[in-house]
Amino acid sequence: MSVMGEPSLAAWAAAQRTGSFGGNISVADKALPEMLHFIDPQWYQYPPMTSLWYGILGLTIGTLGSISIIGNGMVIYIFSGTKALRTPSNLLVVNLAFSDLFMMATMAPAMVINCYNETWVFGPLMCEVYGMLGSLFGCVSIWTMTFIALDRYNVIFKGLSAQPLTKKGALFQILLIWAFSAFWTLAPFLGWGRYAPEGNMTACGTDYLNKEWLSKTYIFAYTVFCYFAPLGVIVYSYWFIVKAVATHEKSMREQAKKMNVASLRSSESSQTSAECKLAKIALMTISLWFVAWTPYLVVNFAGIFETFEISPLNTIWCCIFAKANAVYNPIVYGISHPKYRQALQKKFPSLVCGAVQSDTRSTVSGVTNVNSDEKECA
Repeated sequence: MSVMGEPSLAAWAAAQRTGSFGGNISVADKALPEMLHFIDPQWYQYPPMTSLWYGILGLTIGTLGSISIIGNGMVIYIFSGTKALRTPSNLLVVNLAFSDLFMMATMAPAMVINCYNETWVFGPLMCEVYGMLGSLFGCVSIWTMTFIALDRYNVIFKGLSAQPLTKKGALFQILLIWAFSAFWTLAPFLGWGRYAPEGNMTACGTDYLNKEWLSKTYIFAYTVFCYFAPLGVIVYSYWFIVKAVATHEKSMREQAKKMNVASLRSSESSQTSAECKLAKIALMTISLWFVAWTPYLVVNFAGIFETFEISPLNTIWCCIFAKANAVYNPIVYGISHPKYRQALQKKFPSLVCGAVQSDTRSTVSGVTNVNSDEKECA
């Protein structure tokens, strides 16, 4: 039995009343009979997508899934197997890679199969599980990045007064992230909100077309606690990070002017500090997450408020674009993270382009001397 209660044929009856079946063929025509109670009547007004579109969608998600699984698998392997990278802070990075890997490992194969069949073929329960897992890993990813931002704030803004992140502290944060995310994504199984097929019937997600108050309040609450709340914490963290760096840079310039020297740095060509580099990398991955998930958020709110028409093709592309975020992070680390690039060159030298600069400075988020070197970031 579905968690939504006994299956009904309301959608089927609505489609018959509007004449969507019989003379006209709809995008939901290939749906299994047991899936009919999941399908919103809105989708019956759209003609079937061509097989070419299903092929393109399947190829896209299959390619992204392969890249994500390989890339995030390498991140987990390198961060876990390199002694210099086994720090409390990097436990959060491994958790992020773990979440991204399982996002695509659970999403991509099922969608490829459904694109081949041009409809959802795994039944109602697996549709709900699929939607739950997509929401779970998305929520885990953004809250992991939020704690990474807080760690950067702790090191760079607080400096020597900061309480260093310990291994136990990092593991507790990871446990908290998973428990919090599980609460919000399991709620539809308890009757608050629900998961339903996306417009072209090859994936499942939050039911943003359901006009019942319980469904609307769930999407509002999930959006607040898994989108806007982490966004607010991240903006707060980086506001003070930038403020601390700007203040430090200003004081250095003033001191250099008083001493009648060009710079107080050991070398004009010196690189930015390791902690600031990691802060920039974290900001980049966070920005990519919000860029990826915002279109899908817009689709959800468009469905609730009926602000504009949403077609099956638009919804599924927004869904894929959101899941594609799981691909970006390994690429960002491969390009930007100094110690990761060094380890990558040792283990997979053919994957590193260009020379890798040696970086002997610590990347841990313990008690770090931010008064001199660690704040040297523009």
